[in-house]
Amino acid sequence: MAGATTAQRGNPGSARKGKGSGSPKPPKPPRSSKGSGPRSPGVQRLVRRLRHRGPVLLSLLAAVLLAGGGSWVLYGSSWLRVEKVTTSGTQVLTPEQVLAAAAVPVGAPLVSVDTDEIAGRVRSRLARVDSVEVVRAWPHGIGLKVTERKPVLLIKKDAKFVEVDASGVRFDTAAKAPAGVPVLELSAAQSPSGRRFDEERLLHEAVGVAGDLPEAVAKETVQVRVGSYDSVVLELTRGRTVVWGSGEQGEAKGRALTALLKAAPKADHFDVSVPTAPAVSGS
Repeated sequence: MAGATTAQRGNPGSARKGKGSGSPKPPKPPRSSKGSGPRSPGVQRLVRRLRHRGPVLLSLLAAVLLAGGGSWVLYGSSWLRVEKVTTSGTQVLTPEQVLAAAAVPVGAPLVSVDTDEIAGRVRSRLARVDSVEVVRAWPHGIGLKVTERKPVLLIKKDAKFVEVDASGVRFDTAAKAPAGVPVLELSAAQSPSGRRFDEERLLHEAVGVAGDLPEAVAKETVQVRVGSYDSVVLELTRGRTVVWGSGEQGEAKGRALTALLKAAPKADHFDVSVPTAPAVSGS
């Protein structure tokens, strides 16, 4: 037994060789194709999708960033805010009156300004305004373009004059009669047709007649006298009178009167109630 022990100690290499003897370790099996390795079909499909959709995703991301940045520029930054409000088109009104009526929110983001609301405020607060256009003047302005009503007739009330436009709207009262605007005189109470055509109806007839007058004739018209629907008489400067008749065929009557005034400048009575057969008398 001792010899056997000695022999074992005397040949250590044999012992080490014996310890390591036997079949070599098998190689590590390859990773399963069902795993998440770079060669797995699932990963490959994902890579292909990303390669295919990458530009689209980048475009969407850029659009989101641009939209967010654009919203901040329009609403959150101080770059595009209302700093200046201008007016144009005023004649009787002053720019200060229009600005006060508009009440534009200075300092607000220009994109958020409600232009329709501003226009509504101007029209409701200033009866003389017929229309107003509100525009954004980038990057910092708001422009107000006003069109004022123009009187075609005046209705005398006590010591003042009510201005009436071509639509029959009574829009303002003046202490002094504007130059070149005739005064309306209604005598419908004396007319047999007064029940059929009340003063409001006759007012609109008179407004229509005044609106049909050529500009040169309108400047010389001092008074529009209405006795009934078909009895309208104009009083011109220098004591001249014009029988106009009804409000029908207004343009034709205006042309006929213009021709008569040129042909007989010294006449004092004109009749254009039948525009195809006008008449003149006096000298």
